[in-house]
Amino acid sequence: MAYCLRFLFNSKNPKNKKLGVLTIKEINESFNVLLRISQEQSFPQEIRDLKKNNCVNNSSSILNLRPFIDSNFIIRVGGRIAKARLPYNKKHPIILHKKHPLTSLIIINEHKMLLHCGPQQLLYAVRENFWPLSGRDLTRKVVHNCITCFRAKPKACESIMGELPSERINQCFPFTNVGCDYAGPVYVKDRKTRKPILSKGWISIFVCMATKAIHIDLVTDLSTQSFIACLKRFIARRGKPSIIFSDNGSQYIGANAELLKFIQTNKETISKYFNSEGITWKFIPPRAPNFGGLWEGGVKSLKYHLKRVMGNYHLHFDDFCTLLCQIEAVLNSRPLSPLSSSPDDYVPLTPAHFLIGRPFTSLPEPNYICIPENRLKLHQNLQRIIQIFWKRWNKEYIGELQTRLKWSKNYKQLLQIGSLVIVKDDNAPPLQWRMARVMQLHPGDDQIVRVVTVRFSDGSVLKRSVRKLCLVPFQDLQDQPCES
Repeated sequence: MAYCLRFLFNSKNPKNKKLGVLTIKEINESFNVLLRISQEQSFPQEIRDLKKNNCVNNSSSILNLRPFIDSNFIIRVGGRIAKARLPYNKKHPIILHKKHPLTSLIIINEHKMLLHCGPQQLLYAVRENFWPLSGRDLTRKVVHNCITCFRAKPKACESIMGELPSERINQCFPFTNVGCDYAGPVYVKDRKTRKPILSKGWISIFVCMATKAIHIDLVTDLSTQSFIACLKRFIARRGKPSIIFSDNGSQYIGANAELLKFIQTNKETISKYFNSEGITWKFIPPRAPNFGGLWEGGVKSLKYHLKRVMGNYHLHFDDFCTLLCQIEAVLNSRPLSPLSSSPDDYVPLTPAHFLIGRPFTSLPEPNYICIPENRLKLHQNLQRIIQIFWKRWNKEYIGELQTRLKWSKNYKQLLQIGSLVIVKDDNAPPLQWRMARVMQLHPGDDQIVRVVTVRFSDGSVLKRSVRKLCLVPFQDLQDQPCES
């Protein structure tokens, strides 16, 4: 604008041209021109009323500011602090409309000058010279849409909690449908001597999808043979499952490099073994542990007891297996539903009821042989007990799964194909998280998108959960985002 005004002046005064670097006077004059243009576009009726009656209409949005026009034909705030010992611009700031692009540019520039300060400090700084209408909302919007501020503290996308899969809410034999995960590494003594050698071990966990029963086993190394041997031990003790759910393999508990390499290397071999055995292996989306909350909770419970019992002490393989079996018994004796305060209610239903008919940690029930045979048949009584367990499972446990403990709001779907997002990386600070474009949406059965396919700048394409994505905001009033 200053160069345009200089060109206009030089065209009218060819003998007295202004040359060289722009002066402060020229810059201030051009800024006043921009302010007058913005006010003429935003307050045309108020300018006419002020020039005619020296006051604005009672329906004006700036009536309470008692505006007036100064010597530069700019509308300023009259206010009530004219007698204060303050600079003129502070006592009578320039009025700006909240929807005009110039207002947004001034606030964005001030936000950069103050090194990306917060909305409160930004508003105070702007009001030293200007009075933007709805200033608090405008400064919050500028800070919220600032890319630099967003990258320093990204906010992940959210979606309503999904419906439970059919494997979790339908009756079936224990361990028919299971979730599998690894925990570790743990350190195991190679022998019971004075100076044993410590070797790495891993804990495999199988969680029943319906009854939440847990099977825990110790694995000595990360190899295909060890995993298949662990699976054979599980089948021998618990029966052959029909479906096994697990993490995608790109990230397991602890994101350990060895475990990551093991899953990526042996994924096809394990899948072929499962297919030959008639077992379906299903993967959840990569880096989306909330999709496998059932077995993630089992790992958390296992570590809870393991840390308190072992501490920093290291055990021999036999002792470690014994400890894991005891922890398994404790976890399988946890109530599935909240306890009642009435002493007449049943014993709380636990996963162990579906395995042996009672909690592992409880005392054995009385022997029913002493009951006369004409009153009770053993086989019928056993079937009746099992039916009572499933009836209680339907009444007590399934009802507790009805409510959503978190992610209960149906957020507006903001992710679209082509959206620019920041992908969370747990092993890097936020400013080093990579940016990507959404290439494909994967809605669930309820038509809510919880998984998308993103493309990075290097051309790599990956699937990610929406909870690992931060949607990059943009200015509504500006084409260019606020980024220094």
